[in-house]
Amino acid sequence: MAGHSKWAKVKHFKGALDAKKGKLFSKLAREIMIAARQGGGDPEMNPRLRMVLLKCRSANMPKENIERAIAKATGSAESGNYEEITYEIYAPHGVALLVPVSTDNRNRTAAEIRSLVTRNGGSMATTGAVSHLFQRKGQIIVARENAQEDTLMEIALEAGAEDFRADEQGYEIITEPSKFEAVHRALEQRGIKCEVAEVTELPITTVPLRDPEAIAAVNRLIEALEDHDDVKEVYSNAEFLN
Repeated sequence: MAGHSKWAKVKHFKGALDAKKGKLFSKLAREIMIAARQGGGDPEMNPRLRMVLLKCRSANMPKENIERAIAKATGSAESGNYEEITYEIYAPHGVALLVPVSTDNRNRTAAEIRSLVTRNGGSMATTGAVSHLFQRKGQIIVARENAQEDTLMEIALEAGAEDFRADEQGYEIITEPSKFEAVHRALEQRGIKCEVAEVTELPITTVPLRDPEAIAAVNRLIEALEDHDDVKEVYSNAEFLN
């Protein structure tokens, strides 16, 4: 995600959908297979699979792609043995990145990620050096035209949200990961459309960047990482202010 702004996040996600839909569907299919292999193919009994399917729905992933990935993971066909790793990275200008990947070849992926980071002016961090700068939270973003503030806040807080924030563009709801699904279901039941709904890594503090060259340098590394087939997400504490 290029820059810590919830509305930039919405635009970035939608832009990525248009530009890289095929690659995104491939990544989501891999996430489905990992989740289904670990917890079974029934989303009602597999919370992790439900979370992945929520991302698939936001991306308008075709139903047949989803069903094929679940069948591959739960059937007799070999679907790969993926390992999940999170890399901690320093981007240029003091920006911290958390980069979870799923890979069937740890050594190959590690070498490729290290090369991307080095070529784009970053450096690999030691374990724990970056992760303590983020907190895992549920995040739901609703555009202002999709809900009345008082009604939305009441629904969210009654369902277990821990924070509710409003600005001129809309609303942000923050939850503990364990409460995310209950809050999201409550909004769905009231027909409220969400621009973003996910359990994510939110920065505890951000690194403000105003200089266009600095912003471009950080974005180059983020985009190079996002383009790697094994990378699931790129979490950043950059805040772009220009």
